[in-house]
Amino acid sequence: MTTMKASQKRVQAKVEYNAFLAECPSRQLLDRISDKWVVLILCALARDTSPGQPGAAHADAPKAMRYSEIARLLAGVSQKMLTQTLRSLERDGLLTRTVTPTVPVTVSYELTDLGLSLHHMTRGLRSWAQTHMADVLANRENYDARTS
Repeated sequence: MTTMKASQKRVQAKVEYNAFLAECPSRQLLDRISDKWVVLILCALARDTSPGQPGAAHADAPKAMRYSEIARLLAGVSQKMLTQTLRSLERDGLLTRTVTPTVPVTVSYELTDLGLSLHHMTRGLRSWAQTHMADVLANRENYDARTS
């Protein structure tokens, strides 16, 4: 009987990940990264915002942001949802949380290399949504007129 080393088990597990299978852990990850707040937080931390938004000039220079900066940038996000989302992204290793012992305490968040690689994938989703929103709204209007 051959025993596998931990590194060999990890390699085999990677090969076996299949999001089409119900028990695959990659489904949980897909659920997390497809969330609108995750996409927007990644864009905010990467300084990849829309023209005219704060940080737009620094799209190629991700840097740490304070909690309050992220909250101001993401209009409509509740404090609870932002906190939960930041914690889950930190747990997954997509961002780091740094606490600076000042008065009051300063907390900042920054993308990890893993988070930045995900941002490169998700920024296209945000861009596509913004670019094609007029088309989608027109299609919705046509559909609703046909089905009413």
